[in-house]
Amino acid sequence: MFRFFSLFRFVPVLSLLILLHLFGGSAAASETGSPSQWFIRGDYPLPVQVSLCGERMPLESRQVWEMLDREFTILVWDRAQVYMWLKRAGRYFPFIEKSLAEEGLPDDLKYLAVAESALIIDIRSKRSALGIWQFMAATARQNGLRKSRNMDERLSFELSTRAALKYLKRLKSIFGTWAMALAAYNCGDARLKNEIKEQQVSDFYRLRLPKETERFIYRISVIKIILEHPERYGYRLPLDRIYEPIKAERLKVNLPTPLHITKIAKTLGTDYKVLKELNPHILGRYFPAGKYEINVPYGHGAKLSSHLKKAVRTPPSFKTGQRQGDFYVVQPGDTLSQIARHTGIPIDTIKRLNRLKTSWIRVGQKLRLTSLNKD
Repeated sequence: MFRFFSLFRFVPVLSLLILLHLFGGSAAASETGSPSQWFIRGDYPLPVQVSLCGERMPLESRQVWEMLDREFTILVWDRAQVYMWLKRAGRYFPFIEKSLAEEGLPDDLKYLAVAESALIIDIRSKRSALGIWQFMAATARQNGLRKSRNMDERLSFELSTRAALKYLKRLKSIFGTWAMALAAYNCGDARLKNEIKEQQVSDFYRLRLPKETERFIYRISVIKIILEHPERYGYRLPLDRIYEPIKAERLKVNLPTPLHITKIAKTLGTDYKVLKELNPHILGRYFPAGKYEINVPYGHGAKLSSHLKKAVRTPPSFKTGQRQGDFYVVQPGDTLSQIARHTGIPIDTIKRLNRLKTSWIRVGQKLRLTSLNKD
């Protein structure tokens, strides 16, 4: 009985869909097509020719064609995902395109970022790859990105983009083609070199590689196909729905001591939230000591530079008398180098005794100055 009434309720809906399909040109049609098109649509055809970074994909190979068709079919119907790609591309592609042009690299490499992260800045993979270019920690360090408890430059859009292009340029010089360079980006250059040695083949389309890596090149190609001509595949997005690039000024800083982000925010007349979102690579609540780059709201760079110069010219006086036996209590304005000079204990010794991996210290922290074992 339940099945009978369920079918009875479904029949009118099915009938309506059939009528809409038969009379698709009715008054119900709109700019996005008739209602029947929302439910019933044939498969989209694959392009006859496909190239990536100026290299032709050998679609005459049935295996290559089917691999491309698989990724195309999956992605072209992922409506929500593609719309988000189109929206985020408006924010991030201009900087990537400019950087690629400056480095003399193919513009198609911007689609790698979409394949890696869907253009989500702080995305993390199951294997702990991080950021828009999905760097692993070791690869990031090899390409000049810093990672510590206070900072992870994989999360900096600008810095990670520069590092990714540097890495891609090196991979291309090693493997000769962009298909191979992108494969190495995915599975690692050591793994790819080993497969070339084992299989005695250096053509990507003839190599047997991890399935994820084999699909990776086709996925990037399909992303290019869709994003170059979204309207061909039913994607129409008004310009006011596309995300604009974030307006900010990039500033080089050299801080002698950590500065609380809230303090800087108040100096600039903005909020902690704003500065944190502009600087996702800063992990804690402080801008750490040292030389690096930060983003500030557009038009506030000069104000912050002036504030920091004054702070450096008139640093807080070092407070004496804070040593308490075997410990020193950190005071506002203290740095490890100042404490070392004041106490006569070398910086390396203070770090070792307190298990400090960096020179970052906080106000009120008790630093051990002598070993626990006094023989």
